[in-house]
Amino acid sequence: MHINMMRKYYFINKFETNNIDKQDKQTIIIYRNYSSKIQDNELILKIKNYCKKKRIKFCLSNNIKLAIKLDLDGAYIPSFNKNTNHLSFSLKKNFFIIGSAHNYKEIKIKEKQETSIIFLSSIFKKKNFLGINRFKLLSKFTDKKIVALGGVSKNNLKKINLLNCVGFAGISYFE
Repeated sequence: MHINMMRKYYFINKFETNNIDKQDKQTIIIYRNYSSKIQDNELILKIKNYCKKKRIKFCLSNNIKLAIKLDLDGAYIPSFNKNTNHLSFSLKKNFFIIGSAHNYKEIKIKEKQETSIIFLSSIFKKKNFLGINRFKLLSKFTDKKIVALGGVSKNNLKKINLLNCVGFAGISYFE
C-alpha cells in the first residue's frame, strides 16, 4: 500500500491545535495521558470537538468505558493492558478498538480483547526493537490488520511499504 493511502495514528499527550492542524483526514489522534491518574473529561471533550471540526477521528488510550461514555470514535488498549472487561460493553456501530503488542503472546491477548487493529512495535525504535524481518514474521500470526509502531521517521518511511501493514503510528513523525 502506498504511504499516502495508509492510515496514520498520532499519539498525543497534550492538546496542541497547531500539531492537529497539520494532520490530514487519514490521521487518527490517540490521546494518552499516563502522567496524570485523573482523566480530564473536559479536556478530552475539547480535543474530541476540535478533531470533529477538522474531520479527524479521535480515540482515548486505556479507558474504553470513558471513550464510550464521551462518544469518541474509538479506544486504544496498550500492550500492558490485558483486561477483557470491555467485551461486555455495548458499543456503537462504528466504534473501533485498537491494541498494541510486542510479541506473539501479546498478539494473542489483543485477539482475545477483540481489537480490530494491532499495533506491532517497535519496528525501528531501539526499545523493543523488532526490525523488518521479525515484524513481518509476527504479523503473519494474526488475521487482524497490522500497523507499524515505533521510530517511524521521514527517513525510514519508505521501508513501511515493504511490510504488509495498513498504516503506521508514532509521535515524533507528526510533530
